[in-house]
Amino acid sequence: MNENSALPNVYDFDKTVVYPDGGATFFFFCLRRHPGLIRFLPLSIAALFRFVVSHGREAPFKAEYYRYLRGLPDWREEVRAFWETQADTLLKPWYLAQLRPDDIIISCSAEFFLRPLCDQLGVRVVGTRVDTGTGLLEGYSCYGLEKLRRLQEAFEGLKIGEFYSDSLSDAPLAALARKAWMVKGDTITPWPEGSK
Repeated sequence: MNENSALPNVYDFDKTVVYPDGGATFFFFCLRRHPGLIRFLPLSIAALFRFVVSHGREAPFKAEYYRYLRGLPDWREEVRAFWETQADTLLKPWYLAQLRPDDIIISCSAEFFLRPLCDQLGVRVVGTRVDTGTGLLEGYSCYGLEKLRRLQEAFEGLKIGEFYSDSLSDAPLAALARKAWMVKGDTITPWPEGSK
């Protein structure tokens, strides 16, 4: 028996467990169904650009990015419809093959967006907190060191068996895991030496 098998595995979400950036894919899904959301596109693109150039340090990014929720008649219905129609094509087969009920998904994506899928999969989730009434951020984006803080807050004393991510920004979590993996598409390789 693998020594890590008794410990929960932790996974980043976007481009790790699913192929695309889930949050962006959800926005464009909503835009196709509600073309009036186009008025939020310039603000969302500007917010995304600032997030990228600040390497995730700009907290207001998600506060501006999710303002499009105000333009939806029922965000819960949009999330339900998204996962009902998209989950099979977005989820990576390798993850589904090794999914366990003690898995934890941790992501910069919004928790309101991730929770229905994670509930369906039977796994736990920690994501960016967003007020769905206003689209405003509650706290910081769950990114980089904030991911580590949020994980420790949610699961005190947690030990990680294996950690999977597509991004070196998750090095703080990789350092906690008994084994860490870098994910690029469907290719999984050991976490790069010296980057934990």
